[in-house]
Amino acid sequence: METQGAVRTRGAVEAVWRIESARVIAGLARMVRDVGLAEELAQDALVAALEQWPETGVPRNPGAWLTTTAKRRAIDHFRRNENLGRKLDELGREQRVGEGVLPDFDAVLDEEHIEDDLLRLVFTACHPVLSTQARVALTLRMLGGLTTDEIARAFLVKESTIAQRIVRAKKSLADGCVPFEVPVGEERVARLSSVLEVIYLVFNEGYSATRGDDWMRPALCEDALRLGRVLAGLMPSEPEVHGLVALLEIQASRSAARTGTNGEPVLLMDQDRGRWDQLLVRRGLAALARSEELAGGAYGPYSAQAAIAACHARARTPDETDWVRIAALYEGLAQITPSPVIELNRAVAVSMASGPAAGLELVDRLLDEPALKAYHLLPSVRGDLLLKLGRPAEARAEFERAAGLTGNARERTLLLGRAASC
Repeated sequence: METQGAVRTRGAVEAVWRIESARVIAGLARMVRDVGLAEELAQDALVAALEQWPETGVPRNPGAWLTTTAKRRAIDHFRRNENLGRKLDELGREQRVGEGVLPDFDAVLDEEHIEDDLLRLVFTACHPVLSTQARVALTLRMLGGLTTDEIARAFLVKESTIAQRIVRAKKSLADGCVPFEVPVGEERVARLSSVLEVIYLVFNEGYSATRGDDWMRPALCEDALRLGRVLAGLMPSEPEVHGLVALLEIQASRSAARTGTNGEPVLLMDQDRGRWDQLLVRRGLAALARSEELAGGAYGPYSAQAAIAACHARARTPDETDWVRIAALYEGLAQITPSPVIELNRAVAVSMASGPAAGLELVDRLLDEPALKAYHLLPSVRGDLLLKLGRPAEARAEFERAAGLTGNARERTLLLGRAASC
């Protein structure tokens, strides 16, 4: 059995790993030009820390210790590797193997390059050659510092499934000869959207869990927000990066008010706004202002959603919400990224600005949309509008249909409760 000291040390190791792993992996990846190998070497350093720190104590600079240990593992790897000469050539170090000359690891893993390395790692982990699920898993593993088990529990899938996704992702990157670099020009714009999508997907799964018994999974929200903030620091001139961060900050500010005492969902209009985190609201509004400044007042998909969230954040009570502006913002968002889901959200805003009949008219136009056939919020919204129009029997049927479509137990209970109240 582990002593209390050993347990504390293990906790310290895990905390350090969560903070430092991305930096260690990023520096190694530039050195070895193989993200998969870099992650394995960093994991070796983690194992060494778990073995040694309980006896020696946590070092004064644990991040440097991990980097140094990983570097030694890399040197050992190259010395064992029969293809050392080829690897050295790839690194531009054309030396003969027999001389035992290795890359200047201290120069490769210096602090001066760490931000560039992290940005390279972000774009590599989110490369479009990978499936969306693989990008999410690899990003959380390499940049979020999460274990395979933690990722699996967060998404309610088997650990073996996540492990296979990560292994296949590394293989795809290697087989595709994906360079460890930051893309430029038009490719950079296209690839950045993939990076932002991954962070947004992680946050959304934490904010409104699609499966399981919990309405929210706060740890995923925190991981996504941390990744977003890191990306904003690495790419300070990108408007949509700040737009995404603004959206996540404002959404996260409501977290404490989104669940009741027993974990049941509390919808936006019913939330106690005094429980909204005003620090996160201020940070979100500042990030939105920065995005607007960089884009000259124009909105991209994430900054437009952040502007919508800001309308709610600025309203001290539900009645003060500027629904006319929200409806206009959704209309603009629909032009940027046409989507039936956005149209459904616009219908809600229109119903609040112009009455439930106007909203229902827009919702009914979406009933034959293939993409919304299994989307539980369509009948949920329709049920709400029917109830406001004094048509409870129809509303009840819609709430029951919505309950049958959702995969989240908490949300199902909420919807069945609404159906019963009709």
